[in-house]
Amino acid sequence: MPDQTLADIIRRQGRERPDAIAFITPERTWTFGEIDAESSRVAAGLAALGLGPGDRVACLTKHMAECGVLLLGAAKLGAVCMPVNWRLAPPEIEYIVDHGQAKFMMADEAFLQLLARTNLPSLRETVVTEPGRSRLLPSFGEWRAGFPASDPGHRAAPMDTALQLYSSGTTGLPKGVEIANRGYFEVLDIGPKMVGLDPSSSVMLNVLPTFHIAGMGNLMMPLKAGCPSVFHPEFDPAKVIAAIGEHRVTHSFLVPAMIQFVLQSPAAAAGDFSSLQVISYGGSPISDTVLTEAKRVLGCGLLQAYGMTEAPFMTHLLPQDHDPDGPKSHLLRSAGTPVPGVEIRIVDGEGRDVPAGGVGEVWARTRQNMKGYWRNPKATEETFPCGREDGVGWMRTGDAGYLREGYLFIHDRIKDLVISGGENVYPAEVENVLARHPAVAECAVIGVPDERWGEAVKACVVLRPGQQATAGEIIEFMRANIAHYKCPKSVDFFDVLPRNPSGKLLKRVLREPYWSGRERAVS
Repeated sequence: MPDQTLADIIRRQGRERPDAIAFITPERTWTFGEIDAESSRVAAGLAALGLGPGDRVACLTKHMAECGVLLLGAAKLGAVCMPVNWRLAPPEIEYIVDHGQAKFMMADEAFLQLLARTNLPSLRETVVTEPGRSRLLPSFGEWRAGFPASDPGHRAAPMDTALQLYSSGTTGLPKGVEIANRGYFEVLDIGPKMVGLDPSSSVMLNVLPTFHIAGMGNLMMPLKAGCPSVFHPEFDPAKVIAAIGEHRVTHSFLVPAMIQFVLQSPAAAAGDFSSLQVISYGGSPISDTVLTEAKRVLGCGLLQAYGMTEAPFMTHLLPQDHDPDGPKSHLLRSAGTPVPGVEIRIVDGEGRDVPAGGVGEVWARTRQNMKGYWRNPKATEETFPCGREDGVGWMRTGDAGYLREGYLFIHDRIKDLVISGGENVYPAEVENVLARHPAVAECAVIGVPDERWGEAVKACVVLRPGQQATAGEIIEFMRANIAHYKCPKSVDFFDVLPRNPSGKLLKRVLREPYWSGRERAVS
């Protein structure tokens, strides 16, 4: 019988390849058999606390292997793992744990002071991820060692919630995204095939946090495929380069900014990238400059994945499409074509299909679609405006885009649209032109208040090392390459642009200083 739940994956791998290496961390290695046994201890420990199907267990950890053991142990009981963003402030952590009604917490020693500043009455037990780090709390290992390695044998249903991740909260309070077993397995079945994971030869490197859907996908896809994963708790270009050579890494998932940092690292010159086969990336398209350099230095295929927590893997741009000199070079700025089982529509504000090539909101229909937002039926209903049948319906992504030759181009987030003098300006369109300026390393375009036009276009720019350019020179360049109403009226220079832990640009943070005290929100 094929795997249908997360617990099925480790049960099968524990039987079929108990002695094969599954997780490699800076501290230790884990075999599939060890993960199977230890996750059963976790399930028994959670049951002893009175937890059962549907209960939430939280973790605040950089340790990906331990997060995986907790996730699988919860799954064996029918409970739901709820990783929490460890970069949040105490009030934000408190909101998420309280909203999720979590009854168990695993936290790194470094985050205990954050937890001490919260009020979390729903928690029945808190353990420390690392051994020997606290005199007051048991370690995760000590705690689970007190229970038998006997699988409770709970059989979850396809539409039972397998995982709960919280949205970044860029549009208000974070929402708990419920991901069902069936939806998650759509991703876990497609992903390994797309990138070519092979249990006999593949090694995955994961540097993305598990509170992010890409990090969690990187955790589970190799586990399902039966190949080892190398974990590093935080992204460090030099350590990534060293790990690729030491462990003969074949696959990884990075955001474009990370790829750029790896290429710019002094360690890249002596790095051994000969084992690499495919680097997947997401969050944004890759620039021609970075693509060309990545193909030269890394020497592997590149695959872009477009998705979100609510639907993790909607489209892909395959390695054969990543040729800046090839016949499809004009499609490099796209997010690719829909993966099997995904339908895409482009609709207007009334939910009607726009003419071919027209810009509108991207809607997606797939079995990957989230189950819903935890304890937020109104938001769930708004996200599926046409309703659902058997859990599947047209889901609003909040992204503006268009289709060209069957490829999806993401224009922008709907909320990032700048309306200047009644004209719609999509920042991504302006950014694509701005990125061609030889002195520009990174850029972001936002709307700022303007007494005459309502909003004015502003460019936020990071210059390349050793390059110089004035605001006037950049504006002049833009006026020669794009319609004048789309041109930035002003340019601000930054050392770095603000990003969240997954590498996504935080335009809200860029907008805040300009909209402070005004009626318009900057979310």
